Amino acid sequence: MTQSHTRRFVGAAALGLLASAALFGSAQVNQAQAQTYPDRNVTMIVPFPAGGASDITARNVAAKLTDSLGKTVVIDNRAGANGSLGATLLKQAAPDGYTILVGSIGVFAINPALFPDLKYDPMKDFDLLTVAVRTPNVLVAHPGFPANNVKELIEYLKKNPDKVSFASSGTGSSDHLTAALFMQKTGTVGVHVPYKGGGPAIGDLIGGHANVSFQNLGAIANHVRGGKLKALAVTADKRNAALPDVPTLAEAGVKDVEVYSWQAAAAPKGLPPAVRARLEKDMIAGLKSADMTAKFNDIGFDVVANSSKEFETFLAAEIARWKTVIEVGKIKPE
Repeated sequence: MTQSHTRRFVGAAALGLLASAALFGSAQVNQAQAQTYPDRNVTMIVPFPAGGASDITARNVAAKLTDSLGKTVVIDNRAGANGSLGATLLKQAAPDGYTILVGSIGVFAINPALFPDLKYDPMKDFDLLTVAVRTPNVLVAHPGFPANNVKELIEYLKKNPDKVSFASSGTGSSDHLTAALFMQKTGTVGVHVPYKGGGPAIGDLIGGHANVSFQNLGAIANHVRGGKLKALAVTADKRNAALPDVPTLAEAGVKDVEVYSWQAAAAPKGLPPAVRARLEKDMIAGLKSADMTAKFNDIGFDVVANSSKEFETFLAAEIARWKTVIEVGKIKPE
């Protein structure tokens, strides 16, 4: 072997040793992080005000994580810009497991399809952890509205185009896009009336100032039972125990409008694998516990608690779905 060949051989061997050492060192660091995490409190960003579905979900998940991690999980409500303010803060946080976000379908799936200049990309900027819970929307109407079922509503819409008001909790919200999808599938036209939240929209429905709306099951179930609203259909794949006499849209003859409003958890992209695995495992275990499942069921939510891989596949499909609805409906952000 020539001197030149010898130098190349030694150099290659040295590089191989360095690579092995790097991999071994990385494994040691990862193991050490798994053993010491967490050594301080964890912040859970909620990109909406207190009291909403994301906040309720986050506080329940945080309570279980506090028990399993042995450190306090602190809720930080950062409302603004359809949830994108809090989501952008998550993107900017260190990927060390000490900052998590719990947000809605809007934050993860609708904002990326609705806002062309969004400052975050959930598929690229987040480590997705789990979809925590979901709830169907319910097509509800003021008791005095002429239509008493979906067939009658479609007929009424076709006879009275641009006369029926669809109240929503805001442009680009789950209830807005569900209404848009419903009209696209049925070839009907209504008037979208956005409100600043589900509460005001439901209030105007009850007061007779709006005609119909797709609202989260948990938000309207008691109003339906009390006769303040009438339910025409649910957007689930099967009837819901909370309103067992209300048919699904598919049963009512409208296919492919199965919609759930869901809440999910994520962290900044690049978590140490062991930390990510710990968070995913503890969240799923907490969500699937008997007391947590019962608590969510009581407020109209089904526990999903899927894996991070399942979340990735699901989210890609959701973004594509709502992008199509937004493009076909020519929906623009406010």
